[in-house]
Order: sequence, then structure tokens, then C-alpha cells
Amino acid sequence: MNEPSTVVSPGMWGFVAFFVLAVSLYLLMRNMNARMRRMSYRAEQLQREAEADQEHERGRKDGDRASHPGEASGQDGQEDESGEPGSPRQDGEPAP
Repeated sequence: MNEPSTVVSPGMWGFVAFFVLAVSLYLLMRNMNARMRRMSYRAEQLQREAEADQEHERGRKDGDRASHPGEASGQDGQEDESGEPGSPRQDGEPAP
């Protein structure tokens, strides 16, 4: 006479709990995607800045070589002990 009910449902509170979980999951995924985009943008920006710095350094070094062509390349027209122009001497002293 007391038969257990075969109809079991989560009811209104089950629906509310599931809805809250779904909304929180949506907001977390949205936040994560925004952070990933921001992180990717910052990495690209840092890479562009690093490349610009390298180009700037290369430009400065090339500019220094252009203003002092003999010093930067070691070809100052002077001969060392071996008789080759621009070769550095073994003892570290400048060629005569």
C-alpha cells in the first residue's frame, strides 16, 4: 500500500542549479577567450617591438661601418707581418 513513487524529477531547484552552472560556464569561457586574445596580442606586440629593436641595432651598426669603413671591417689598408692588407697582427698591436 505504500508503493514508492517511480516518477522522480529534480524539480525547480535542480533546474535553477543547472541553469546557474550553465551561465557560469558561459561567463568563464568568455573570460578565458578574452584573456587568450589579449595574451596573443601582447605576444605579437612584444615580437614586433623586438624585431624593430633588432632592425634599429642593425641600422646603427651599419651606420657605424659606413662612417668608419676601415675600422669596422679591419681593412685599413695597412699590412701586417704576413704582408696582407687589413690582417690583424698576432701580438695585438696595430700594424705599422
